[in-house]
Amino acid sequence: MAKIRDLKRVINNELSLVIEECYVWQLVNPDKAEKAEDVIDEAIAHFDNLIDRVNADNLQNKKVHFQNIKTDLNKVTAELLEKLPKL
Repeated sequence: MAKIRDLKRVINNELSLVIEECYVWQLVNPDKAEKAEDVIDEAIAHFDNLIDRVNADNLQNKKVHFQNIKTDLNKVTAELLEKLPKL
């Protein structure tokens, strides 16, 4: 149980940092603030998806499943952070 809780915290922390970066970007670029809202919405959607995957039942191989979630989290975080300078 503690490992699942830790994974949920990591997901929350990583995507919260992305959202925080979006807010900072909005403060620096107030004329384009609406564009960052799309990235925030996407981060929230990915958060919901990843948490749903963590809470999945009846897994064949839990270790592989959770490693895939971690890999996807890193990929999503990198993609979202790459979108900010391009706005």
